[in-house]
Amino acid sequence: MGLHELKSPPGSRRNRRRRGQGDSAGQGSYAGRGFKGQKKRGSVRPHFEGGQLKLVKRLPYMRGFHNPFRVEYIGVNLDRLERFGAGAEISPESLIERGLVNRTGLPVKILGTGEAVQGIKVTAHAFSASARAKIEAAGGTVTLIAAPVSDAAPVKRKGHIDERARKAALTKAQAQEAPKQERQAPAPEPAPEGAAAPQPARGRKAKQ
Repeated sequence: MGLHELKSPPGSRRNRRRRGQGDSAGQGSYAGRGFKGQKKRGSVRPHFEGGQLKLVKRLPYMRGFHNPFRVEYIGVNLDRLERFGAGAEISPESLIERGLVNRTGLPVKILGTGEAVQGIKVTAHAFSASARAKIEAAGGTVTLIAAPVSDAAPVKRKGHIDERARKAALTKAQAQEAPKQERQAPAPEPAPEGAAAPQPARGRKAKQ
Protein backbone atom coordinates (compact mmCIF):
# COMPACT_ATOMS: atom_id res chain seq x y z
CA MET A 1 0.00 0.00 0.00
CA GLY A 2 1.31 3.43 -0.91
CA LEU A 3 0.65 6.85 0.50
CA HIS A 4 -1.47 7.69 -2.52
CA GLU A 5 -3.79 4.81 -1.65
CA LEU A 6 -4.63 6.01 1.87
CA LYS A 7 -8.13 7.40 2.29
CA SER A 8 -10.01 8.96 5.16
CA PRO A 9 -12.74 6.84 6.78
CA PRO A 10 -16.30 7.57 5.68
CA GLY A 11 -17.87 10.50 7.55
CA SER A 12 -14.60 12.04 8.78
CA ARG A 13 -14.57 14.74 6.11
CA ARG A 14 -17.61 16.96 5.67
CA ASN A 15 -18.19 19.67 3.11
CA ARG A 16 -17.79 23.24 4.41
CA ARG A 17 -21.01 25.21 4.76
CA ARG A 18 -21.14 28.05 2.31
CA ARG A 19 -22.53 30.97 4.26
CA GLY A 20 -24.66 33.71 2.77
CA GLN A 21 -26.16 31.65 -0.04
CA GLY A 22 -29.75 32.76 0.41
CA ASP A 23 -32.43 32.52 3.10
CA SER A 24 -33.72 29.19 1.84
CA ALA A 25 -30.37 27.59 2.57
CA GLY A 26 -30.66 28.54 6.24
CA GLN A 27 -27.35 30.44 6.16
CA GLY A 28 -28.41 33.56 4.24
CA SER A 29 -29.06 37.16 5.23
CA TYR A 30 -26.64 37.69 8.10
CA ALA A 31 -24.99 34.27 7.66
CA GLY A 32 -25.04 33.56 11.37
CA ARG A 33 -22.90 36.60 12.25
CA GLY A 34 -25.58 38.87 13.67
CA PHE A 35 -26.30 42.55 12.92
CA LYS A 36 -23.43 44.75 11.76
CA GLY A 37 -20.52 45.18 14.15
CA GLN A 38 -16.87 44.30 14.18
CA LYS A 39 -17.24 40.52 14.22
CA LYS A 40 -19.67 40.51 11.29
CA ARG A 41 -17.19 41.98 8.82
CA GLY A 42 -14.23 39.80 9.71
CA SER A 43 -11.99 42.75 10.62
CA VAL A 44 -10.76 41.39 13.98
CA ARG A 45 -7.07 40.66 13.66
CA PRO A 46 -5.42 37.81 15.58
CA HIS A 47 -4.51 38.47 19.25
CA PHE A 48 -6.77 41.55 19.35
CA GLU A 49 -8.08 42.14 22.89
CA GLY A 50 -10.38 45.09 22.48
CA GLY A 51 -7.65 47.70 22.42
CA GLN A 52 -5.88 46.81 25.66
CA LEU A 53 -2.23 45.72 25.69
CA LYS A 54 -2.00 42.27 24.16
CA LEU A 55 -0.93 39.29 26.21
CA VAL A 56 2.06 38.64 23.97
CA LYS A 57 3.29 42.16 24.78
CA ARG A 58 2.47 41.95 28.50
CA LEU A 59 4.38 38.70 29.07
CA PRO A 60 7.89 40.22 28.91
CA TYR A 61 6.92 42.70 31.64
CA MET A 62 5.37 39.98 33.78
CA ARG A 63 8.10 37.42 33.28
CA GLY A 64 11.26 39.48 33.35
CA PHE A 65 14.65 37.95 34.07
CA HIS A 66 16.16 36.84 37.35
CA ASN A 67 19.60 35.33 37.80
CA PRO A 68 19.27 32.43 40.28
CA PHE A 69 23.05 32.43 40.92
CA ARG A 70 23.24 36.10 41.94
CA VAL A 71 24.78 36.74 45.36
CA GLU A 72 23.25 39.61 47.32
CA TYR A 73 25.70 41.62 49.43
CA ILE A 74 25.26 44.25 52.13
CA GLY A 75 27.36 47.21 51.03
CA VAL A 76 29.32 49.29 53.54
CA ASN A 77 31.24 52.35 52.30
CA LEU A 78 34.66 53.37 53.56
CA ASP A 79 33.41 56.69 54.94
CA ARG A 80 31.26 54.77 57.45
CA LEU A 81 34.33 53.00 58.84
CA GLU A 82 35.83 56.23 60.18
CA ARG A 83 34.10 55.72 63.54
CA PHE A 84 36.39 52.74 64.27
CA GLY A 85 39.51 54.91 64.28
CA ALA A 86 43.03 54.29 63.04
CA GLY A 87 44.50 50.81 63.35
CA ALA A 88 41.18 49.19 64.21
CA GLU A 89 40.28 45.62 63.31
CA ILE A 90 36.96 45.52 61.47
CA SER A 91 34.92 42.38 60.82
CA PRO A 92 31.29 41.63 59.94
CA GLU A 93 30.59 40.98 63.64
CA SER A 94 31.93 44.39 64.66
CA LEU A 95 29.89 46.06 61.91
CA ILE A 96 26.75 44.43 63.32
CA GLU A 97 27.62 45.58 66.86
CA ARG A 98 28.08 49.20 65.70
CA GLY A 99 24.79 49.12 63.78
CA LEU A 100 26.38 49.53 60.35
CA VAL A 101 24.85 46.21 59.22
CA ASN A 102 21.27 45.52 60.24
CA ARG A 103 20.63 42.33 58.29
CA THR A 104 22.41 39.22 59.47
CA GLY A 105 23.00 36.14 57.38
CA LEU A 106 24.06 38.03 54.24
CA PRO A 107 27.66 38.58 53.08
CA VAL A 108 29.25 42.00 53.58
CA LYS A 109 31.01 43.92 50.80
CA ILE A 110 33.21 46.95 51.41
CA LEU A 111 32.68 49.71 48.84
CA GLY A 112 35.02 52.53 47.89
CA THR A 113 33.03 55.69 48.66
CA GLY A 114 35.07 57.88 50.99
CA GLU A 115 38.63 57.62 52.27
CA ALA A 116 40.16 54.78 54.28
CA VAL A 117 41.36 55.27 57.85
CA GLN A 118 45.09 54.75 58.45
CA GLY A 119 46.18 51.20 59.28
CA ILE A 120 42.77 49.51 59.55
CA LYS A 121 42.52 45.75 59.17
CA VAL A 122 39.28 44.90 57.40
CA THR A 123 37.80 41.40 57.14
CA ALA A 124 34.80 40.97 54.84
CA HIS A 125 33.28 38.66 52.26
CA ALA A 126 34.05 40.93 49.27
CA PHE A 127 35.79 44.21 48.40
CA SER A 128 35.42 46.52 45.47
CA ALA A 129 38.59 47.32 43.54
CA SER A 130 38.62 50.96 44.69
CA ALA A 131 38.03 50.02 48.35
CA ARG A 132 40.88 47.51 48.31
CA ALA A 133 43.24 50.04 46.73
CA LYS A 134 42.38 52.79 49.25
CA ILE A 135 42.74 50.51 52.27
CA GLU A 136 46.13 49.19 51.16
CA ALA A 137 47.31 52.70 50.21
CA ALA A 138 46.47 53.84 53.76
CA GLY A 139 48.63 51.08 55.26
CA GLY A 140 45.76 48.72 56.06
CA THR A 141 45.18 45.08 55.22
CA VAL A 142 42.34 43.27 53.46
CA THR A 143 41.18 39.76 54.40
CA LEU A 144 38.59 37.77 52.45
CA ILE A 145 36.35 35.18 54.12
CA ALA A 146 33.84 32.74 52.68
CA ALA A 147 30.26 33.88 52.28
CA PRO A 148 27.85 32.45 54.88
CA VAL A 149 25.16 29.93 53.90
CA SER A 150 21.85 30.85 55.49
CA ASP A 151 18.66 28.80 55.73
CA ALA A 152 16.59 31.97 55.56
CA ALA A 153 14.79 32.71 52.33
CA PRO A 154 16.22 35.57 50.25
CA VAL A 155 14.60 38.95 50.63
CA LYS A 156 13.94 39.40 46.92
CA ARG A 157 12.17 36.34 45.62
CA LYS A 158 10.67 35.65 42.22
CA GLY A 159 8.73 32.45 42.13
CA HIS A 160 10.22 28.98 42.31
CA ILE A 161 13.58 29.95 40.77
CA ASP A 162 15.03 31.48 43.95
CA GLU A 163 13.78 28.63 46.09
CA ARG A 164 15.38 26.03 43.84
CA ALA A 165 18.69 27.93 43.71
CA ARG A 166 18.72 28.37 47.51
CA LYS A 167 18.20 24.65 48.10
CA ALA A 168 20.90 23.78 45.57
CA ALA A 169 23.38 26.13 47.28
CA LEU A 170 22.61 24.65 50.72
CA THR A 171 23.01 21.10 49.46
CA LYS A 172 26.33 21.92 47.78
CA ALA A 173 27.69 23.66 50.89
CA GLN A 174 26.68 20.79 53.16
CA ALA A 175 28.27 18.27 50.82
CA GLN A 176 31.57 20.16 50.87
CA GLU A 177 31.65 20.44 54.67
CA ALA A 178 30.60 16.87 55.44
CA PRO A 179 33.58 14.39 55.54
CA LYS A 180 33.57 11.67 52.95
CA GLN A 181 32.99 8.40 54.77
CA GLU A 182 32.72 5.05 53.12
CA ARG A 183 29.62 3.11 53.98
CA GLN A 184 30.61 -0.06 55.76
CA ALA A 185 28.32 -2.76 57.07
CA PRO A 186 28.47 -3.14 60.90
CA ALA A 187 30.46 -6.16 62.10
CA PRO A 188 28.29 -8.97 63.52
CA GLU A 189 28.35 -9.39 67.31
CA PRO A 190 30.23 -12.48 68.53
CA ALA A 191 27.96 -15.32 69.64
CA PRO A 192 28.21 -16.44 73.30
CA GLU A 193 30.16 -19.60 74.09
CA GLY A 194 28.16 -22.80 73.79
CA ALA A 195 25.41 -21.23 71.68
CA ALA A 196 24.56 -22.59 68.27
CA ALA A 197 25.76 -20.63 65.30
CA PRO A 198 22.96 -18.55 63.75
CA GLN A 199 21.52 -20.04 60.60
CA PRO A 200 21.22 -17.86 57.49
CA ALA A 201 17.74 -16.59 56.77
CA ARG A 202 15.83 -18.67 54.27
CA GLY A 203 13.62 -17.08 51.70
CA ARG A 204 10.00 -18.07 51.21
CA LYS A 205 9.49 -20.98 48.89
CA ALA A 206 7.71 -20.15 45.70
CA LYS A 207 4.28 -21.67 45.33
CA GLN A 208 4.19 -24.40 42.75
